[in-house]
Amino acid sequence: MQAQTFTLDDAGPAPAGHAASIKFFHWATVIAIVAAAAAVLLRELIDDKTLRLILIETHRSFGVVVLMLMAGRLVARRVSGHASAAQDLGPLPRIGAALTHLALYGLMAGLPLLGWALTNANGKAVRLLGLIELPRIVAADLDLADSLADWHLRAAWALLIVVLAHAGAALWHHFFRRDAVLVAMLPRRR
Repeated sequence: MQAQTFTLDDAGPAPAGHAASIKFFHWATVIAIVAAAAAVLLRELIDDKTLRLILIETHRSFGVVVLMLMAGRLVARRVSGHASAAQDLGPLPRIGAALTHLALYGLMAGLPLLGWALTNANGKAVRLLGLIELPRIVAADLDLADSLADWHLRAAWALLIVVLAHAGAALWHHFFRRDAVLVAMLPRRR
């Protein structure tokens, strides 16, 4: 028996597809989340105080970028509509997909807001790109900062779990269902 290979070109017919703006916000958000995570994780490996400060400011800036991308993503989704790439699924998988997306949106908005509040509670300002100081959303309060730090970390772990489930579902669609759900979100090849 000969092994079958499967390429992106072998996917079934493309679903209604996602608008270019949706794809842009999706992948820009992925990049911003990875950059925020990389900055904070790298910070833990560095001893130099100046570099650690730069990394935490980078982490905060990318958190604000994620928040801005989420706002843009919601507007783009409202304007272009949402093309469901998995309409042929039964009701339970569709409900699971909807709940996963709801969790993703909630965590991608909530995690930066928790970080912003945490920074403010520690008596610091959040700056976008180190230049634009954002308004304070909570007053300085070290007890609140401790609680927010716990919530921020829990939300980060929750986001990781939901992102892994989301990516796993996309791969399941691609390799097992052999439909075009994954391909529908990929940037267009020329």
